[in-house]
Amino acid sequence: LDIIPRAVEAVEGKDKICVCVFTYIAFIPSLLGAGGWSPLDSNEQQWLQVDLGDRVEIVGVATQGRYGSSDWVTSYTLMFSDTGRNWKQYRKDDTVWVFTGNSNADSVVHHKLLHSMKARFLRFIPLKWNVGGHIGLRVEVFGCSYKSDIADFDGRSSLLYRFNQKLMSTFKDVVSLKFKSMQEDGVLFHGEGQRGDYITLELQKGKLSLHINLGEGDSNLHFTNSHTSITLGSLLDDQHWHSVLIERFNKQVNFTVDKHTQHFRTKGDSDHLDIDYELSFGGIPVPGKPGTFQRKNFHGCIENLYYNGVNIIDLAKRRKPQIYTGNVTFSCSEPQIVPITFVSSSRSYLLLPGTPQIDGLSVSFQFRTWNKDGLLLSTELSENSGSLLVYLHGGRLTLLIQKMAEDPVEISEGCPDNFTDSQCLNPITAFQGCMRLIFIDNQPKDLILVQQGSLGNFSDLHIDLCDIKDRCLPNYCEHGGKCSQSWTTFYCDCNDTSYTGATCHNSIYEQSCEAYRHQGKTSDFFYIDSDGSGPLGPLRVFCNITEDKIWTAVQHNNTGLTRVQGAGPEKPYTMSFNYNSSSEQLEAVINSAEYCEQEAAYHCKKSRLLNTPNGIPFAWWVGRANEKHLYWGGSLPGIQQCACGLEESCLDMRYFCNCDADREEWTNDTGLLAFKDHLPVTQIVITDTNRSNSEAAWKIGPLRCYGDRQFWNAASFNTEASYLHFPTFHAEVSADISFFFKTTSLSGVFLENLGMKDFIRVEIRSPKEITFSIDVGNGPTEATVQSPTPLNDNQWHYVRAERNLKQTSLQVDNLPKKVLEAPAEGHFRLQLNSQLFVGGTASRQKGFLGCIRSLHLNGQKLDLEERAKMTPGVKPGCPGHCSSYGNLCHNGGKCVEKYNGYSCDCTGSAYEGPYCKEEVSALFEAGTSITYIFQEPYPVTKNTSTSSSAIYADAIMSKENIAFSFLTAHAPSLLLYINTYFHEYLAVILSKNGSLQVRYKLSKDGLLIFTIDSGNFANREMHRVKINREGRELIIQVFIKLKHNFSEIDFKAIKSLTLGKVTDSLTMDPEVSKANAYGFTGCMSSVWYNHIAPLKAALRHPSIAPVTVKGSLTESSCSSLTEADVNTATTIYSSSDPFGKTDEREPLTNAVRSDSAVIGGVIAVVIFIIFCIIAIMSRFLYQHKQAHRSSQTKEKEYPENLESSFKADTDLQNTVSECKREYFI
Repeated sequence: LDIIPRAVEAVEGKDKICVCVFTYIAFIPSLLGAGGWSPLDSNEQQWLQVDLGDRVEIVGVATQGRYGSSDWVTSYTLMFSDTGRNWKQYRKDDTVWVFTGNSNADSVVHHKLLHSMKARFLRFIPLKWNVGGHIGLRVEVFGCSYKSDIADFDGRSSLLYRFNQKLMSTFKDVVSLKFKSMQEDGVLFHGEGQRGDYITLELQKGKLSLHINLGEGDSNLHFTNSHTSITLGSLLDDQHWHSVLIERFNKQVNFTVDKHTQHFRTKGDSDHLDIDYELSFGGIPVPGKPGTFQRKNFHGCIENLYYNGVNIIDLAKRRKPQIYTGNVTFSCSEPQIVPITFVSSSRSYLLLPGTPQIDGLSVSFQFRTWNKDGLLLSTELSENSGSLLVYLHGGRLTLLIQKMAEDPVEISEGCPDNFTDSQCLNPITAFQGCMRLIFIDNQPKDLILVQQGSLGNFSDLHIDLCDIKDRCLPNYCEHGGKCSQSWTTFYCDCNDTSYTGATCHNSIYEQSCEAYRHQGKTSDFFYIDSDGSGPLGPLRVFCNITEDKIWTAVQHNNTGLTRVQGAGPEKPYTMSFNYNSSSEQLEAVINSAEYCEQEAAYHCKKSRLLNTPNGIPFAWWVGRANEKHLYWGGSLPGIQQCACGLEESCLDMRYFCNCDADREEWTNDTGLLAFKDHLPVTQIVITDTNRSNSEAAWKIGPLRCYGDRQFWNAASFNTEASYLHFPTFHAEVSADISFFFKTTSLSGVFLENLGMKDFIRVEIRSPKEITFSIDVGNGPTEATVQSPTPLNDNQWHYVRAERNLKQTSLQVDNLPKKVLEAPAEGHFRLQLNSQLFVGGTASRQKGFLGCIRSLHLNGQKLDLEERAKMTPGVKPGCPGHCSSYGNLCHNGGKCVEKYNGYSCDCTGSAYEGPYCKEEVSALFEAGTSITYIFQEPYPVTKNTSTSSSAIYADAIMSKENIAFSFLTAHAPSLLLYINTYFHEYLAVILSKNGSLQVRYKLSKDGLLIFTIDSGNFANREMHRVKINREGRELIIQVFIKLKHNFSEIDFKAIKSLTLGKVTDSLTMDPEVSKANAYGFTGCMSSVWYNHIAPLKAALRHPSIAPVTVKGSLTESSCSSLTEADVNTATTIYSSSDPFGKTDEREPLTNAVRSDSAVIGGVIAVVIFIIFCIIAIMSRFLYQHKQAHRSSQTKEKEYPENLESSFKADTDLQNTVSECKREYFI
C-alpha cells in the first residue's frame, strides 16, 4: 500500500518523545474515511502489508473496521521487516503480542507500543474477526523518521580507528552498536595493548562473547589471572538487528545484548584498560600483513557504532584520517532469503515437486531446531527403487534408504497428512523448526510461490518467517539450575542445586530445626534453608532437639580454647570467624529465632580485658554489621562491663571484669552474648599479652538459637468480614504459597491478590475441596484437590500452591498433587497491584473463619500475629495444637499445649526425647540390681507432691502391663522379679538353654510357668518382651503371641520390682534361684510396669524415686553395642555435645596451678568423702527402720486414692488344682 505523511505532531514513545514525528496512514483503508481493506477470503492466511518508504521508528498503531459494514478485526499481531522478506514478529515480554482490535466498524482503537520498532515494512495479521462478518481493516501507523549510520562488512573488510596518541589508557569505556549478521561467527571489534590488556567482542555460534583483560605488564603472567569472558544472547545470526551496549567503569562492567544485561567485575587487580595504537572493527588484522586476520571476520551490517562518544561510521563516511576503511560500504546489502517455520509437531509439512525422469537426486537445505528428533525429508526414489528419509535421532542426522514401490517422485519436509505410515516412515516424530535455502536437483525453490499457492503444497507453515525462540534466554531455571529446551518448552536440570521442581524453585530442605522436629526427626546435623525458595542457599547446622527447646547451632572455624601471647596495641592479635555461610544466611537464621546466644570466654593471667572502669579496652569483638563492640559475655550492649560487673561479683570490686584486676594467677570472664542484632561474632581482637608473664586464652562458642518465630505464627479469624492485609505479592514468573489452616466452616478464601486483570487466590470451596486459582492474562487456571475426608474437621492441614512458567500445582497434606501444565505461548508474567488479603477478599465476601499459621510467600515469612494485634476481628495465635499433633507423642507420652506449638511430656513414659521415642537403657553386670519399692507414694510426674499416681500395697492387682527390651549373651539370667507382701511373685528369666520363661507363683494356683522356646534369646540381639494381664487373660508377646486364661488370680499387694539380681532373701523356686545366682549381664532398655518406669527412675530421678541401685549400672544405648560390649558389660558410653565441649575451669591443660589451689582441692575431696559416709549411714539406718516396721505389721494402710488398675479383684473362672503348671510354645 502507498503511504502519505500526515500532520506533524508529537508522539510519546517508550523512553522518549519524538519531537518531529510523522504519522503515516494507509492510503486505501484510511481512518475516518470511507472504505477499508477486506480480503476475498477471511482466514488466518491473510495480512495487510504497509510500505513506509524507508526505515522509520514505529511507536504506535490504530485500527478501525471497514466503513459501513459488519467487518472488523477483534485481535491481530504485527510483523516488521527492513526488506519485505524475513519478517520478525512484534513481541512483548518475549511473547508474540496479541493486540486487541475493534468491537464495531466505527470506533478507533489505539495502541502505544511498549518498545518501538525500526522497520520499513509493517504487516497486520488478523487472528480473529467479527463472527457475523468478515475481516475488515482501516489502519494508521504512528512513528518518527529514523536516521542511522550503517557500515556493511563482507567478511573480508574492517575499520581501523587509530588513536591520536600511541597509548590510550582508560578507566571508563562505553561502546554501543547495532548489528545484523549473516554468519554465526565473527569479530565485531578488538583492541589490545603491549602490556597484555585487550578487549574483544565476537560472535561465537550465534552468541556474543565479550573478552576483557585488564593486565598489569605481562600478558603471559596475567592472562589466566585477570582474563574475563562473558557470553550473552542467542540466535543472533538470524539476520535481524540486535543492539549491544558495553559500559565499563574501572572493574565494573555492564554488558547488554538486546534487553538482557549481565553485570560483572573483571578479574585481577588493575582497573584501567591500556590499548595501543588502534581499535579494529569487523576483524582482528595481523600486524604487518594487510588483509590478513587472526580470526573469522564479521559478515553483516553494523549500525550507529559509538566508541566513547565517537561516531566511528560517521568518521569513516567522511573519510577522516584517523579511520582506515578496508572494503567497507555504507549501505546494508541483504540477500532475499525466505525462511519457513514448521509450527506443528503433527500437521506441518511442505510438499515440493522433484524433477522426474532424471538419474539421481540432489537435495540441500539449511535448518535449525531445538528438538533432538524429527523427520526432515522423505521422498520416493524414481523407478520404484525405494524411499529415502533424512531425520534427526538423538540430535544426530540419519539417512535411511529402503525399498518401496510407489510411482510419485516427490520430496517432503515434515510429513503430509495424506501420506501413509509406510510412505512417510517417520521413525521418530515430525520436524519442528526452521528451514531455508532449499535446493532440489541444484535448483532453488521459490517459497514465495509456495505461499501464493502456485508451487507445491503445505500445511501449518509460517512462510518468510523463522519463528524460533530461545526458551533458555533468560534462564528461568532458578538457583543455578541448568536449562535445556525443545521447540515448545524448556527443561531444568536441578542436580547439585539443593532445589527441586520444574524450575528448581523449591528447596529440598526445611526452613528451620522446628520444621525437622515436626517431622519427627531427632538431634542431628541438617541443612536448613531459611528463606525456602528465596535466593539464600541452604546452611548446615546442628539441630539439638530436646523435650523443652529446639536449638539451632552454627559452628565456626575456631570454637576451641585458643592461647594468646605477645599481642600488644601496635601488634594486636586478631582472629576472624568463618561460619561456612554468608552473612545474609546467618542473619536470616538469627532473625527467625526467638533467642540467640554465643558464649564468650576470656581466661587471663596478667592480661586485661575491657580495662574498666574507664580505660580504653584491651580486647573487643566485631559483630554482624562489622561494628566494634566493647561489652563482654553476660553484659548488655552499650555497657563496658563483664557479667561479674552487672552481678557485682568481680574479684576486685573496683573493676567490672575479673581480668581487669590484672592478677598474676589465672581467672576468667565468661558469659553469653545474647543481643541478636549484634550476632554473630565475626572477629576478636586482643592487645594485652605482651608484658612479662602475661597470657590469655579465649573461646567464642558456636552461634546457638532456639524458637522458630514463624512456624507457629498464627492468626484466628473470628468473622467472615475480618481479614489481614499485606503489601502486594510480587511474583511475576514464579510464586509459591504455603500455610497451615484449620476450620469448621464449609468454605472461605485463605488469601487473594488482584491486578488489573491478573489475580491469584487460594480457597476452600467445600469441606473436601481446596482450589488454587490464577490468571496471568490468558484466562483463569484452576488447580483443585479433592480430599476423601472433610478438611473442616478443626485439625491442622497443610496447603502448598505453586505457579511457574511450566506448571501450576496444588498440594494438600499428603494427598496426590494436582499439576496443570502451563501453555507454551501467551502471557506469563503475573501482574498484581492491589494489597494482599489474608483470610478474606477485596470484596469482603466468602471470608475465612478459622486459623491460618506459618504463611510463606516465595520463602518470605508473613508475621500474622503482629498484624492481627492491630486488626479487629482477628486474634493473634491459635490454640489446639495437641488435637492435631498429639499422636506424635509416643509410648505413653502426653501432649502439652503451648502458645507456640506443643511439647511431649515423657515423665509417664519409659522413653524420653522430644517425642518419647528415645530408649532409656543401661548396661548391667552380674551383680547389678535395681529395686523399685512400692512402700511410699511415688509420683509419675516430676512434681513430688502429686499423689494420684502412687501405687499402694493394699490392693489386688487387676492387671499387669509389662514391657522391656534386653540384649545379652548369658544364660541363665534373671531379667525381672516382682514380689508381693503375700509371698507371691512374677519372674521373667532366661533358662539355661536360652529360652524365655514367665513364672507366676500364686497362692491359689501354685506355680505357673510359660516358656517361649522359639530360640536362644541369649544371642547378643535385642529382644522386646511384652506381658499383659487383664483380669484372667494373660498375653505374652515376644516373636509370637501367647494367650492364657487363669481360673483365678489374686496378685495382691505389690512390694517391690527388681531388675537384675535380687539381693534380698525372698521366696523363689529353684529355677528362679539358679537364674538369680547369675543375675543379668547385658543391656536392658525402656522398662515399663503399668505406669512406672523403674529403669528410667533409677537413671533420671534416683534422689526422689523409691529406687535402690546396687552394683555397676552404666547408661548406654543397647542398639549401639558390639559383641565385646555384651560380653564384658563394662564399656562406658556417654553422649556428648557435637562440638566437643570441654571443661573450661582451666584455660590450658598445662597451666600452672598455685599451691593454694592444690590445698583447696584436697580439702574439698576430704569434705566430699565425709558427706558420702554420712549419706550412706543415713540410708542404712532408714532401710533398717522400714524393715523393722514392716515385720511388725501384716498389712500396711495406704491413702485412699488408689490407682484404678489395682482396685478390682479378679473373678475366678477355672479352678487349677495342680500346684504347678507349665506351658510351652
